[in-house]
Amino acid sequence: MRWLVILAPLSLCLFSCNTSDSKQEAATQAGAEGAERTEAQLIWQDEFEGNGVDTTKWTVVEGNGCPELCGFGNNERQTYTSSPGNLSVEDGKLVITARKDSTYTSAKLVTEGKGDWQYGYIEVRAKLPEGRGTWPAIWMLPTLEGRGMKWPDDGEIDIMEHVGYNQGWVYSTIHTDKYNHLEGTQKSDSIRIEDASEAFHTYAIDWDDKQITWLLDGEDYLTLEKGNDDKSGWPFDAPFHLILNTAVGGDWGGREGIDDRVWPQPFEIDYVRVYNKKPGA
Repeated sequence: MRWLVILAPLSLCLFSCNTSDSKQEAATQAGAEGAERTEAQLIWQDEFEGNGVDTTKWTVVEGNGCPELCGFGNNERQTYTSSPGNLSVEDGKLVITARKDSTYTSAKLVTEGKGDWQYGYIEVRAKLPEGRGTWPAIWMLPTLEGRGMKWPDDGEIDIMEHVGYNQGWVYSTIHTDKYNHLEGTQKSDSIRIEDASEAFHTYAIDWDDKQITWLLDGEDYLTLEKGNDDKSGWPFDAPFHLILNTAVGGDWGGREGIDDRVWPQPFEIDYVRVYNKKPGA
């Protein structure tokens, strides 16, 4: 975690000083408070230091999406569970484990109603599973009050996706009514990480009212701007929540089949941190 040092302004008297001590103190305090307002503030976090999932921050999804949306709309093969074999907190890390027994099982967590943000700097430090058929993701959907979501009109922000048949390439994408993979118009980029499944890396977005920038280990690699788009192209001026999961198979993750020799596969998350703006910006 980054420490912030706030330096109060110094008042210099070149000729004579008639300002009272109380006024000087008030000015110094006001300057310090102004500086604090411009610094990034950590507004939500999970360091996974307990013995289990903190259900004040996360909702554990269970099932396979049926009957409303079997396979979660992507023909995914897994059933999500809260079983310790699929979901655990160990040694300061969240572990989502996809496995095959008689069926494929995995885990999925969402912050909806417990962590919802409009703009901010969101970072997740994680080590990815590997193997053909794995499909881990760090992503966001809108938090909507009083109505169901209409996809892709209401938007999706994919901070990180990885498909095991293309080992080491991670993808960052937005989906909207105007830009989405069904039409082949999605806005996306990818970046190569040789040790994505051997080492932890930090996946992040810096999101404001003008653009979203994706970062890997603190370095920018993709910026998408709102420009003149209306909601059809930019529905991202609204609260969104975070999702962590590993899917098995599906339209993208299973495009080249599923290798049943690879299971079980852990998706390890060291921490999740949300700031009101990018630290150091």
